[in-house]
Amino acid sequence: MAHDGHHHGPHDHHHHHHAHAPIGHNGATATTQWQTPHLPEGAARPEAAPSEPDLDLVETAFLEAFPRAPDVTSFLRLAGVPFVGRTGDGETLNLLRVEANQTTDIGSMTPHLGGGGYRYDPLPAAMTSRRQTLAFVYAGSTGATRLALAEAKALEDLTPPR
Repeated sequence: MAHDGHHHGPHDHHHHHHAHAPIGHNGATATTQWQTPHLPEGAARPEAAPSEPDLDLVETAFLEAFPRAPDVTSFLRLAGVPFVGRTGDGETLNLLRVEANQTTDIGSMTPHLGGGGYRYDPLPAAMTSRRQTLAFVYAGSTGATRLALAEAKALEDLTPPR
């Protein structure tokens, strides 16, 4: 039977294979790190607000544009990040700073079976990964609190008008 798709076992389907196909579907294997360096220590992964289905894209755009913004306070207002906000439990938070960091993974550690050490391997260039992180540091009654973009935008905005 002639077709432009691919034959995978008992079924035929038509689609385009991309260089970055998902793992498990004609994709390359990915390395897994023993530790989880992608989140700050003690941080929970924020849930995307239902009103922002593409929050990861919004966060990426924020990370690209914020450092170049000539007026960061106006940029924050446009992004909907409150300078003064109230949490769901009533705590008032005041924005102190925006932290944008870049992390590059260049090696992996794998524990030996049965414990007793680990194996370190530098990653080949094609397997290194870079990512940027974004946090909004607010001061509250219990000290400094780091919030993700979704969490900051979810605060009730108490920012006084200019």
